[in-house]
Amino acid sequence: MPTLIHPHFIAHYRRYFALLFIILMILTPTFPKVAPGEHLTQIQIKDFITAQTRNTPTTYYEGRLGPTGFEYELMHLFAEYLGVSLNMNAKHNPESVLSAVREQGDLGAAALPLLPATSGVHYTRPIIQMQPLVVYRRGLYGIQKPGDLVGLELGTLSEAGTSEALRELQRDYAALSWKESSELEVAELLAQVENGMLDAAVIFDHQFRLNRLFFPNVERGFLLGDPLSMVWAVPSGRGLGLLEAANQFLQDLEESGSLNHLINRYFGHDDYLEYVGTRTFLAHLDARLPSFIDLFQQAASETGFDWKLLAAVGYQESHWDAEAVSPTGVRGLMMLTHPTASEMGVDNRRDAAQSIDGGARYLRSLKNRLPESITGNDRLYMAMAAYNVGLGHLYDARKIAEMRGGDPNLWRDVREALPLLQHEEWHSQTRHGYARGGEPVIYVRNIRRYYEMIEYVERSRQQFFQLEQAGNDSMSMLPFELVPPLSQ
Repeated sequence: MPTLIHPHFIAHYRRYFALLFIILMILTPTFPKVAPGEHLTQIQIKDFITAQTRNTPTTYYEGRLGPTGFEYELMHLFAEYLGVSLNMNAKHNPESVLSAVREQGDLGAAALPLLPATSGVHYTRPIIQMQPLVVYRRGLYGIQKPGDLVGLELGTLSEAGTSEALRELQRDYAALSWKESSELEVAELLAQVENGMLDAAVIFDHQFRLNRLFFPNVERGFLLGDPLSMVWAVPSGRGLGLLEAANQFLQDLEESGSLNHLINRYFGHDDYLEYVGTRTFLAHLDARLPSFIDLFQQAASETGFDWKLLAAVGYQESHWDAEAVSPTGVRGLMMLTHPTASEMGVDNRRDAAQSIDGGARYLRSLKNRLPESITGNDRLYMAMAAYNVGLGHLYDARKIAEMRGGDPNLWRDVREALPLLQHEEWHSQTRHGYARGGEPVIYVRNIRRYYEMIEYVERSRQQFFQLEQAGNDSMSMLPFELVPPLSQ
């Protein structure tokens, strides 16, 4: 005989399960359905992608040829891959980049390290490896191993990834301590080591190679910990279309060899002006310069410069090598960019006559375009600086010089201001942003040095020639190894 359930009992349990269902519906989070390609589709509709980045040498800055930087070039290629234009937002540090990606999108590209458990973002496949490196102030000895860092004034950048290596090290050396900053960039950190505010710092190896020439009192120490992976970041929760597209793009770039080519172009060498020893310069003076003296003298007569000054510029640019080509595409004896060559009517940059003539006229045009308030040698030195870094950055440095209470018409004050274009505190207040501001300072200094050496050798040879003409056959030509003091 079947068991009968009382109707009131059934009604009671119906109410119970209905209440339970309502509670579960309240407590269970609901997620809107996101199409896999929703974010990517939005980018394609608006026809541009916004990159959240930093104004640094390894990411993005305005260089001699216009916008440049390792990650800028990658982002530009990725935008072309998507068929959209590129919009840059470079007012960030590593920490604020991720916040901007979460809140605004579209892509974070700022030497970001692949770190675990980062909420609100997805990371792409690795792009390059970044090796932490200890650097220290010249004169501090015995910094050869991790334990030597204990007790030092040590600094690094927060959220850049280098602090992870220090935290790992702290497990073995509990007394290890360091300072972190989210406001500084690498050049500013190195400056603190240079001036004694810090004893040492941890940055990435490729960053030191790009900056070392400007900080002669900072020594390379030792590699610290394991390398980290540089990645891009995209916001999570908006579909995986953009992430998948970025990963496919990076994979294709790697398989084609183009990524490795770009890495070598930026980090496979020290992308800064080389200091050339006196013996090397004198060897080139005898072996190379005679072939170009007539061309320098002709260009000088047409532009009003001393031919020896133009020769010094040519040596600084290419070591008097008419076939020279830089990794950034400038070429020829005077290393003209393609736009500059076009502006000067030079159709073959490797033709020495065209290159010297075009370079001399370009230097003259820069000098003519400077404000009339800049006079004398100050005008010449600023024109040479603009030849290297561009008029826009030179004007930014003049503005900084004035902000610091200096005279924007004096090279000595502008020379002090130019390196500040490497510091976010200053370049954020300028029109053209970050620049390798230390480079034009070294550039002008080297040209002045080479000019003095050419003049010294020419004057000495003329003196010897006059003695020989007077019948002093016993006087022979001597090698000139003495370097004149560098005037500041």
